[in-house]
Amino acid sequence: MTGLEKILKAINDEAQLVADKILEEANRQAQEILAAAKSEAEKKEAQIAEKAELDVRDIMNRSESAAALQERKILLETKQQLISSTIAKARSSLAELPALEYIEIILSMVKKYAHDSAGQIQFSAADIRRLPADFNELLKNALSNRPLAELTVSEKTANLDGGFLLIYGDIEENCSFDALFSAEKDTLQDKVYSLLFAD
Repeated sequence: MTGLEKILKAINDEAQLVADKILEEANRQAQEILAAAKSEAEKKEAQIAEKAELDVRDIMNRSESAAALQERKILLETKQQLISSTIAKARSSLAELPALEYIEIILSMVKKYAHDSAGQIQFSAADIRRLPADFNELLKNALSNRPLAELTVSEKTANLDGGFLLIYGDIEENCSFDALFSAEKDTLQDKVYSLLFAD
């Protein structure tokens, strides 16, 4: 091997060593970059997974709250319907009572609502037909402990579905079942609620 060949071989060998070192360094840096990228990707993946889990939990909590609110609303509406239905049935059952029981209720209402003065009591046409022949006497007996309270049955009829009107000159007091139930609506709802839904 000539001197030139030796020099060329030495340059070639040196170049190969430098190339190998550069390639080795490049591979090492590529591995570091790849490892850093993988680590960053894992961190990002963990953050995304954590955020997704928090989002899912948040959505679940909101859904559960909305469902609970809807359940309470439906339950309240159902209770209101049951209360209204019960009061309506009680109201209609009064008008459908047998004549004797109905008259007893009318007389107890007269005792409660009659004024201590002379006046008239006005019924519906249907109730006039239900009154017993001795109703005026029953009326008088009902008010016997109140000498100033004097009622006579009016010949005119009222458009009522149970109950009566008390008429004292220009003053008319509505004692129909509808009026009385309407006036006591809140009290009745409270009582029915406690009966139906007492714990």
